[in-house]
Amino acid sequence: MEESEVEKAREKIQKLLVTGDNRLKQGVDREKARQSFLQALEVAREAGLEEQVRPLVEIRLADLPRLARESPRSAEPDA
Repeated sequence: MEESEVEKAREKIQKLLVTGDNRLKQGVDREKARQSFLQALEVAREAGLEEQVRPLVEIRLADLPRLARESPRSAEPDA
């Protein structure tokens, strides 16, 4: 892969990881967050970046069961 293609892949991976994180923070279905994380791993695999990205994805995926047990916030905390 050319350097510019790798850079584009890095940007896409970052966007997918942030999307997954944001979905969790917003209380969106955990499966959608999982899909974002797995898609980031797939992009990394295709770009030859899997070894760098896999630990980040594994941490997020391992946290999903705990997050599923927690109920989403019903209100924002007081400012």
